[in-house]
Amino acid sequence: MIVRSWWRPLDHAEFRASSWFPGLTGLRALAALAVVFFHYGGPVVDRLQGWIAVQLFFVLSGFLITTLALREEDRTGRISLRGFYVRRVFRILPVYFLLLGLTALAVTLAGTYHASRLADAVPFYLTFFNEVVDYNTPYPTSWSLGVEEKFYLVWPALLVLTSFARSRKSLLRAVIGAGVVCFVLGVLPLAPSAQWASLSVHYCSLVIGCLLGLALHHPRGFAVFRPLTSPAAAVLVALGFVVLQFSVKPLGQSLGGHWQYVVPIYAAGSALLLVAVIAQSPVRRLLASRPFTFVGDRSYALYLAQTGAAGVTGLLLPTGLAKAAATSAVALLFACGLRRWVELPAIAYGRRLLAKLLAKGERAPADARQGPARVR
Repeated sequence: MIVRSWWRPLDHAEFRASSWFPGLTGLRALAALAVVFFHYGGPVVDRLQGWIAVQLFFVLSGFLITTLALREEDRTGRISLRGFYVRRVFRILPVYFLLLGLTALAVTLAGTYHASRLADAVPFYLTFFNEVVDYNTPYPTSWSLGVEEKFYLVWPALLVLTSFARSRKSLLRAVIGAGVVCFVLGVLPLAPSAQWASLSVHYCSLVIGCLLGLALHHPRGFAVFRPLTSPAAAVLVALGFVVLQFSVKPLGQSLGGHWQYVVPIYAAGSALLLVAVIAQSPVRRLLASRPFTFVGDRSYALYLAQTGAAGVTGLLLPTGLAKAAATSAVALLFACGLRRWVELPAIAYGRRLLAKLLAKGERAPADARQGPARVR
């Protein structure tokens, strides 16, 4: 019995019955901490290549919003764009704008509002064109929000538009997603600069996450990935991803120093890791443990607050492991306060707003618990 359970893959019915994937929350914690350590750990953590962990966030986000939308469609017969955007607004914007305002206040009091170039960047930050800013500002990590917010405007709308297809709806969506990935990969060699390449390649990671969500939702697609959900296979996939993480730099060098070509490879590896993490395995048990989920629940605020936290730790510590660890701790402290007094109240208000919409006759748009999508 023990041997059989060790090799038993996850059933599609079990996957569809899961309303929350705690292992993915723990995975977000690792991604956030990897980014912080990359920024402030110095040469000691150079091999970690934590910068690319942002792509793991993108894959997670694409997978979870797609999974939520498809389950909503099965449950209610439709996908509510209004419900989706209400949830996104009250999940993302309060912390984002609060930290932007606090950052502007801090540099203004320091007399460096214009010298820091935050004044130049604010119009882009207010309209979520953050990734266009190609100069240093005191709010640098917000660039990923610019990528995600524009993606959120398009992908859910595409799901709604294709929901009217009478047959082969899943295939149509998969073809659209695969077409986007192929287009992004096709334009990379034509990009006039590394910045322009970066403006497009991140959408590849998001769409790969979406394609995984589409595949796992459909019985035939799930069957393709099901062998990876056995506990033994999940452990092997996780070990393989660790190897991939440490191979990012040599892989980029083998591709002529073009880091953007590494991103799709890393995103594909991240998608396989997600499959392993949703399975009942030692990998999931580790990532679903309390320390990981505690940090993962606060990873969005931690990620955005890291620059402010580094401003505190930088007064005492030089760049290195000590600074990276201290910055992570201070950022987590900030994130705890933001979650308690900003994130959770805002999410609760969004739920009440959706309840009012329901009272007016709109059908339930999604799981009120935010289901598996405790995502950025």
